[in-house]
Amino acid sequence: MLKRYKLKNYNFILVALLITISVIGVLLVGSADRSYQNRQLLGVISGLVLMVIVSLIDYSWILNFSWILYVLNLVLLVILKTGLGQNNKGATRWLEIGGFQFQPTEIAKIILIVFFAMFLMKHEDDLNTAKTIFKAIGLLLLPLALVISQPDLKNTITITVVFCAMMYLAGLSYKVIGGVLAVAIPLILLLLFLITQTDFQLPEPLDSTIGYQLDRIRTWNDPDAEENSNGAIQQNNSITAIGSGQLTGKGLNNNKVSSANKGNFVAEIHNDFIFAVAGEELGFIGCCAIILILSLIVFQCIRIGRRAKDEAGMLIACGVGTLVAFQSFLNIGVATGILPNTGTTLPFVSYGLTSLWTFFIGMGLVLNVGLQNRNFVTRNDELLRRKTVYEHRIHRT
Repeated sequence: MLKRYKLKNYNFILVALLITISVIGVLLVGSADRSYQNRQLLGVISGLVLMVIVSLIDYSWILNFSWILYVLNLVLLVILKTGLGQNNKGATRWLEIGGFQFQPTEIAKIILIVFFAMFLMKHEDDLNTAKTIFKAIGLLLLPLALVISQPDLKNTITITVVFCAMMYLAGLSYKVIGGVLAVAIPLILLLLFLITQTDFQLPEPLDSTIGYQLDRIRTWNDPDAEENSNGAIQQNNSITAIGSGQLTGKGLNNNKVSSANKGNFVAEIHNDFIFAVAGEELGFIGCCAIILILSLIVFQCIRIGRRAKDEAGMLIACGVGTLVAFQSFLNIGVATGILPNTGTTLPFVSYGLTSLWTFFIGMGLVLNVGLQNRNFVTRNDELLRRKTVYEHRIHRT
């Protein structure tokens, strides 16, 4: 479970980036809504402690429990559908245990990365066979069906993207990828065409499951339409807030009357639309700084993955990096109006303790992968070889 690691192998650059982006998040959350700042700060501190603890646990040992984690993940998602889950704004995504609330779907994203890292490493030799591919897809569809039924389309898409990235990195044949794209792209284009038509109706029970998500897409596609005007207000005001910051922003916690954030024109400003706060108060430069830090975090994950001791370590590091990259793209894309409203958090910046702790756990796994790079394994193997030779000589004498 625990190994002796050298301090010099710890990726302090990644830790520094995580602390920096988290501090920015605490300041922005406090500026958006002061009542959430202390809880966000507590979440960051506890998340960093949790990250350090996880980083010292051998990820290879954790992989031994991949199937147990997978089943536990399914159980938590099923519990949401039994009536014990808490409904909020038409979606059942929260569980409360002993006074503590959390979102099982957030935890599921890291669990599935760990599970498929182990699964794909075990099937390294037969990855491109139909049996393995359909088995992997089947194992993915089980939790996906539970996630989308909450309904939670954004996390359904996020988990699917991370899975596809891991399959590609594991060595999926370009022939298979090309075949999937040849079928998927026309279907996606057809689907987008259909759902943007105002007279398109979903069959039951799909209408009650994802109908409101399709309304969001229609609103994004045609925000000026009369029936979409109310739904487009949130994103339009977010764009206004970002643009009002201009180059350097109005400053944190400003009290200007013209402030869109202080005027409560943007709902969920402390989590889903936190980038609007950044745009208004930190300006273009501040937004670029946030994007740069998140990009460097993703780069460090990929860098660690390339030096991993085995395929599972590579997939964990790159999988977590993909999760950070794609979720950041979703959040910023929604806040700037280039994507439909999905209601996702900005990693390490938005308020949301479950999401925050989940990302820190993921980064703890990445740090442990970095501690066990190829050089670490080579040295340990050499020490083990010398120990074996020495014990053999003692036994002979």
